[in-house]
Amino acid sequence: MENKMQLNPDPLVRFLQKERRYFTKNDLISFVRENGIEMINFRYAAGDGRLKNLNFIINNADQLDSILTYGERVDGSSLFPHIKAGSSDLYVVPRYRTAFLNPFSEIPTLDILCSFYDKDGNPLESSPENTLRNAARAFTETTGMEFEAMGELEYYVISPADPLFETQNQKGYHESAPFTKWTALRCEAMQAIASTGGQIKYGHSEVGNFTLDGYSYEQNEIEFLPVPVEEAADQLAIAKWILRTLAYKYDVSLTFAPKITTGKAGSGMHIHTRVTRDGKNMYAQDGFLTDTALKVIAGILDAAPALTAFGNTNPTSYFRLVPHQEAPTNICWGDRNRSVLVRVPLGWSKGANHMMQDANPYESGCVTDMNVKQTVEFRCPDGSANVYLLLAALCAAARYGFEMQDAIQYAKDRYVSVNIFDEENKETLERLNTLPASCYDSAEALQKLRKIFEEKGVFSPALIDGIIAGLKAFDDKNLREELKKNDKLLPELVERFFHAG
Repeated sequence: MENKMQLNPDPLVRFLQKERRYFTKNDLISFVRENGIEMINFRYAAGDGRLKNLNFIINNADQLDSILTYGERVDGSSLFPHIKAGSSDLYVVPRYRTAFLNPFSEIPTLDILCSFYDKDGNPLESSPENTLRNAARAFTETTGMEFEAMGELEYYVISPADPLFETQNQKGYHESAPFTKWTALRCEAMQAIASTGGQIKYGHSEVGNFTLDGYSYEQNEIEFLPVPVEEAADQLAIAKWILRTLAYKYDVSLTFAPKITTGKAGSGMHIHTRVTRDGKNMYAQDGFLTDTALKVIAGILDAAPALTAFGNTNPTSYFRLVPHQEAPTNICWGDRNRSVLVRVPLGWSKGANHMMQDANPYESGCVTDMNVKQTVEFRCPDGSANVYLLLAALCAAARYGFEMQDAIQYAKDRYVSVNIFDEENKETLERLNTLPASCYDSAEALQKLRKIFEEKGVFSPALIDGIIAGLKAFDDKNLREELKKNDKLLPELVERFFHAG
C-alpha cells in the first residue's frame, strides 16, 4: 500500500498514507501542523453551480478545531434564488474527504468542500450536494449497486491570433504543439486537478479551432476516470475553478460555453456512467452488454427530454444540439456511434491480449479482465450545467430504468447500428423522439417527467419548480426563428452566457 501512495499526486494522500474517503478531522489538523498551513478555505457549490469561497486565517489550535468541527454560518439568500432573506441563515460544514492543498495560493492554504445544513441541523433539502447524495442513496437502495460517473470537460481558450503554425480550421483533434498553443495550460491544469484528488484519464486538444475578430479560439478537453458519483461532481467543480484560475494567470479567456459561433464545434460535457457491485463493473460480461446496462440506457432515454433541464441550462445550449453534428438531437443509442444520445464506447472487451502482445512481441504478461473499462456515455450535457444537479438527475434516471416495465425491450427498440442520419436508418429516425429545442421546451418536459426526479426524496418539489421557472424565464421558445431575422442576436447571447456554469 505504501508504494501505491508514493505515486499519488495528491500531497494529502502521500502525507497521510490513506485514501481520501478515510480522512478525519485529526488527519487534517496533523497535515496543517506538519506542513505550515496558515489558512483554511471553505468552498461550496451554490445555485449557479460555481464554487464559492470563505477564508479563515488560522489563529490557534482551538480555532482550527472549531472551524473543522462546527463549520460556519452563511447567507443562503445570496447563494440560492429560492431562499428568502427573512430566513436565510445556513450552516456550511466541511466534508473532510474533499480537503486539498490549494495549488495557487501564495499563503499555504487547505481548501475543503462543504455541505449545507438548515437552522435545525438537517441537510438543506434543495442544495446541490445534498440532492446528489440523495440520488446516490436512492440508486443503491433500489438496485443494490453503486452509481459511478466521469466527465469529459471541453473548453475553449481565447487569445490573440498567432499566425505561426496555424491548424487547419476545425481540424484540431489530438493536434500537438506547436500547432496547438495552449498545451501547457492544459497540462498545468491536469497536474493541479490531480493534486486536489481529481482522477484524470487524459487530456488532449479537441476538434474546434478558428479565428474570429483577431482572436484565436482553441478547443481542449480533459477527461476523468469513473468514480462514485458524488466524487465525480466534486472533481468537475474543482476542475472548472482550476481551469478558470489558470486562464486568468495566463491572461487569456477560457469558456465552457456550449456554442460560440455558427458552423464551429461547440463544447459539451459528456458524462460516462458505470454501475458497480462490490467493485465489479456490472455493464459488461464476456464482451457483451448486460441487462443492467440496458436498464440504465432505457431509463436515461425515457427521461432524456427532462434531463436537458439539468444539462443544457441556457439558450445557447440548444444552438449546439442541431441535426447532423456530433451533438445529438434524436433519442436513441448505439455502439461507438457519435450521432446518438447514449453511446456505448469501445470497452476493450475483446482482443485486448492480442493487441498488447502484437504491439509488444517480447511481452509475456497477460491482460486481466477488461470488462471493468466499459462505460455508457450520455452526450447532450454541456458546461452550463450545475454538475451536482446534472449528475443527480442522471443517477435518478438510471434508477428509473430499473423500475420501468419492459425496460430491456425499450432499449433494444431504440438502438441504431450506424449514423442515425444514414439512409438505412430513415425508418428508425422517423419514429424516434427528439430532444427539446429550447429552454422553454426543456422546462415543459421536466414538468411532465418531474416524478422521476422527485421520487424517493431525491429532488425537492421546490427545487424542480425553481428550475422550471428559471428555464421559462429565458422566453426562448421561438429563439431560432428570431435568430434568422437578427444576425446580431447570437453574439449577444454568447457574450451574456460566456461564463455560465
